[in-house]
Amino acid sequence: MSDSEHKARMQRLKASVDRRIEAAQEERGVLIVYTGAGKGKTTAALGMALRCIGHGLKVAIVQFIKGALDTAEERTLKSFGEQVTFLRLGEGYTWETQDREQDARVAQAAWATATGFLRDPGYAMVILDELNITLHHNYVPLETVLDVLAHRPPMQHVVITGRQAKPELIERADLVSEMKMIKHPFRKGVTAQKGVEF
Repeated sequence: MSDSEHKARMQRLKASVDRRIEAAQEERGVLIVYTGAGKGKTTAALGMALRCIGHGLKVAIVQFIKGALDTAEERTLKSFGEQVTFLRLGEGYTWETQDREQDARVAQAAWATATGFLRDPGYAMVILDELNITLHHNYVPLETVLDVLAHRPPMQHVVITGRQAKPELIERADLVSEMKMIKHPFRKGVTAQKGVEF
């Protein structure tokens, strides 16, 4: 491709992007879902929390499954004081707990807490980490979750993570990204590393 062809292509692209920017005038909270078998769903959500913090906004983070794990992200985010509420409310991965009834009770209690944040306009963003897992296992009714999400404060953003997102949630979401695993060091016998997995 010649320089002049490249320039003409970029001009067409800019015009297209400018038209979309001009058309996007609605301002409201968005529902974001990070799903898929690949690594990075929680990391992406917590990166969004940092964006909110940088704008002086309040964030609530509720972890539904990973609650047994102490993480560097939690320690860092809690250092922002009242700007961040970070709650580990799970008891560990379902393959570790192996107790469906207890997992369901814990998930329902975590959902009750999350519902309080989803009704509070003081929180600009609510992150529901691994909620997709609890929905997949039917620990919390999907209809209940969709109803609460539909009635949250109009400017509140919600980020939901976890594998196997329900099609109804994907349909309702404004932004959905699927993380796909291509390679992972664990498959080669490499143990979890500080700063990468935790």
